[in-house]
Amino acid sequence: MKNILVTGGAGYVGSHVIVSLLEQGYGAVSADNFANASPKVYQRLRDLTGKDFATADVDVCDAEAMARIMREHDIWAVIHCAGYKAVPESSKKPLEYYQNNLGTTLALCKAMRETGVTRFVFSSSATVYGTLQFMPITEEHPVGRCANPYGTSKAMCEQILTDTAAAYPGWGVILLRYFNPIGAHPSGRIGDSPGGVPFNIMPIILQQLTGKIPAVPVTGDDYDTPDGTGIRDYLHITDLAEGHVAALGYLEHFTGTDAINLGTGQGLSVQEILRGMEQAAGRPIPVEVRPRRPGDIAEMQADPSKAKRLLGWETKRTLEEMCADAWRWASQNPSGYEGE
Repeated sequence: MKNILVTGGAGYVGSHVIVSLLEQGYGAVSADNFANASPKVYQRLRDLTGKDFATADVDVCDAEAMARIMREHDIWAVIHCAGYKAVPESSKKPLEYYQNNLGTTLALCKAMRETGVTRFVFSSSATVYGTLQFMPITEEHPVGRCANPYGTSKAMCEQILTDTAAAYPGWGVILLRYFNPIGAHPSGRIGDSPGGVPFNIMPIILQQLTGKIPAVPVTGDDYDTPDGTGIRDYLHITDLAEGHVAALGYLEHFTGTDAINLGTGQGLSVQEILRGMEQAAGRPIPVEVRPRRPGDIAEMQADPSKAKRLLGWETKRTLEEMCADAWRWASQNPSGYEGE
């Protein structure tokens, strides 16, 4: 059995990745310092899968600790999900974002070099594409000129990994460029539990549905789209998690660096997400239309054909499933993991 180190394994993406890993016969080791996550997720993961896995309460920026974990657990590959990810916050705290997001990546590369681990899956983001030049977005789209420090930090990490893999023959690195994951595990036991004020549309909708805010702020209803609201490429979090496992399969025989989009290829508007959530929750959702945010664009969607060609991966779950699973999670856990 191959053991996989998942950084940020207690977080939204990382926890779903661990479920997919355990279901597919991998061993998992989670490294997380709970900066934006709860240790309570671990028992839920064990209950969901019926399997145990190792955990480490550690700062992923600590290269020595990462090397120790890699040795102790005979790690075959790293899936790096840890990182700060709130786009607006990154503009207010650029130093913290660069220090954490680059620091974790550098520490992992150093630890891998010391221990002989040569396989790496990186949680990147479609924000690395910066100012869009064409749509749908393929992996050949230029990277850089990002609108915020978060996106820039991801692009810089991609460059670090690309250069490192080039310097060490035998390394295999997959850069997974996420579009917009939403939803939750269909059990309702794990889901998105962001600390502080959420900035993404689904957590905001769930705040309204659980009584935390009176209305959902919709930033812009005058875009050049069919219903005036912004369009993004939303995919189910379980589909996203399964993309990481598919990347591991590809790394069995791949060396070098490759970037791969994870998206559906079908854009959904804010209004469509709202209607889907109204259907899932069985009640109307009040909204408050606000001005557009600086830098926001009308539409963004992936060309996911490379993922299908190389990984044999494509999304399976519908908008209805995304919304139903998100509502199941929120209605059963209105305060997230802290409600226990």
